[in-house]
Amino acid sequence: MEYSEQFEALDPNSIWELKLYVAGHTTRSIRAFENLTQVCEEYLKNQYTIEVIDLLKNPHLAKQDQIIALPTLVRKLPTPIKKVIGDLSNQEKIVVWLEINKVSTNAQ
Repeated sequence: MEYSEQFEALDPNSIWELKLYVAGHTTRSIRAFENLTQVCEEYLKNQYTIEVIDLLKNPHLAKQDQIIALPTLVRKLPTPIKKVIGDLSNQEKIVVWLEINKVSTNAQ
């Protein structure tokens, strides 16, 4: 399967469920949230949800998505589940990782 063909299976009308795991209200956590929000607003418009999970307040939640480093972004929907670690500052890589190029093109 070619890389571009992977995008065909993603429904342009589906809601994207994203979880961002952070450790407190740090500069790195804030930057990750802002970078993620910017990408989502540009490419997914109103078709996404972001749940921010502070592991300082709820450390037991790290186990459910096997979080080992922070910040970590988990794409729950659409499947398959994907993870990326870091402040999400490279927008191009995030777009490719989330596989939203084809969706954004079709939605416009």
